[in-house]
Amino acid sequence: MEEKRINRSKAHSIFIENRERITINGVEDVESFNAEMVILVLEDGFLAVKGDDLHINKLNLDEGQLIVEGLIIAIDYTDSEGLGGQGGGLFGKLFK
Repeated sequence: MEEKRINRSKAHSIFIENRERITINGVEDVESFNAEMVILVLEDGFLAVKGDDLHINKLNLDEGQLIVEGLIIAIDYTDSEGLGGQGGGLFGKLFK
């Protein structure tokens, strides 16, 4: 019998417009941000938005929405277990 995995995480969505604007829904918090990176807390982990000249245009944690403008270069997911450790995980990779 096949076992089904049920994902109970809140849904999130990402919409990128011309690599200049990213709208993310399902955001619980902003861990940190600067002109090159915004690190977001989602229910099931973290999301890093990397770019140049990034700035937060809108943040509404009640609605879970974040809008960032600037040049979007990459987005990177990691789960909450990937944050700690000996230079591993999200922060170890991002700040090398």
